[in-house]
Amino acid sequence: MKPRLVLLFLSLLALVSLVAGVMIGPVFVPWREALAGLFGHGAGGEAFQTVIVRQVRLPRVLLGFLVGFSLSLSGTVMQGLFHNPLASPYVLGVASGATAGAAGVIALGFGGPVALPVGAFLGGSVVVALVWRIARTRSGRTSPLGLILAGVALGTLFTALTSFLLFVTAGDRRLSEILFWTMGGLSRASWRYLGAMLPVAAAGAVVLQLVSRELNALALGDEGAFHLGVAPERLRRLLLGVGTLLASTAVACAGTIGFVGLVTPHVMRLLLGPDHRVLVPAAALAGGIFLVWADALARVAMQPAELPLGIVTAFFGVPFFLYLLRTRLPEVPG
Repeated sequence: MKPRLVLLFLSLLALVSLVAGVMIGPVFVPWREALAGLFGHGAGGEAFQTVIVRQVRLPRVLLGFLVGFSLSLSGTVMQGLFHNPLASPYVLGVASGATAGAAGVIALGFGGPVALPVGAFLGGSVVVALVWRIARTRSGRTSPLGLILAGVALGTLFTALTSFLLFVTAGDRRLSEILFWTMGGLSRASWRYLGAMLPVAAAGAVVLQLVSRELNALALGDEGAFHLGVAPERLRRLLLGVGTLLASTAVACAGTIGFVGLVTPHVMRLLLGPDHRVLVPAAALAGGIFLVWADALARVAMQPAELPLGIVTAFFGVPFFLYLLRTRLPEVPG
């Protein structure tokens, strides 16, 4: 498929999805009223719709788009680094570390759009630093297989740490706060969280687009990339740092939401090929679109209750993950 047409289609679909996300919910808002509320023209009987649109729906939909945008970018980086369609922010334990960091901040009695992203980023960064250290070979290079194995092990450890924090806060109001992060959701979205998420997502997208050519060069191996003027180790550190920041901030704002960083980059790679100059913006848009619709489904599937967003994404992501395992797992010589 032609990359420009795909990007144009995704851009239009993103706009449609944002409008639809504002309309869909326990109280359906027709598109005319949604636009009127968006621009503050609601009056009389429509005043409540203005409040719903501007104070509830709009920040939630925009935050959901940015969270999906960021997770998908992080997954694109991981898959490009490890040349593995099964790679995602969860493979290196980034999401587990970020969740544990956010849970630790809550357990200490802090919270909000500043403390939570900081705690999540610190947790994710600790995991990545440990994984990087463990995966270093004696020659000073980093083993991709070692990164994945260390990430799985440390991700399990930090998941256990989150479970421990749930245990020690049992019977406390902080328990429900931590449970929110472990299940994922956008019910507490606000303009403040959106303000914390926007600069991180925008900066991450810009940096990844600027180094997309260098990321392409890594497909040639370290020696091939070096001959093209790329410093592989330094580039890996930069990409892991950006991917960690994007995933950690997404976790801090919306909790643990799985499979977005796995499914959308891989689907875009199948459609557009491995060129990251096109893949980075396409995967980012697709991730935002996917999460907006997943959140809309979470709001209306079991009214008046709201499904945790992580459950909805798992329903879509697990079958796709199993499909990848079935079709992409290499044969082991007998």
